[in-house]
Amino acid sequence: MNTEPNSGIANHILPTSATMTGVCVTVISIVRLTEATRHISTIIDNVFAVTGLVFLISCFLSYTSMRSQRLGSRLEKSADVFFLIGLSMMVVAGFMLALEFEHF
Repeated sequence: MNTEPNSGIANHILPTSATMTGVCVTVISIVRLTEATRHISTIIDNVFAVTGLVFLISCFLSYTSMRSQRLGSRLEKSADVFFLIGLSMMVVAGFMLALEFEHF
């Protein structure tokens, strides 16, 4: 069992959450370019924007956990929770996007 405050998950969360933030921004751009139904695309844009923010928070917490000796373990757990929330939100937004393009 690893007794260090930083178990290494942060090393994986940091680049992945940064990439997922970029994916959210890309999807927002694609939705804006396709101009799907105005009301639904605004909802999808907002969900992806919030999801990108959640991934950015996860990225920040992950980085901070690698730098902090005292709070590293707690910050790493928080980064993990935010990352899982972001993934869940992204799946919901992806289904919303798929259903919207089905009607387009």
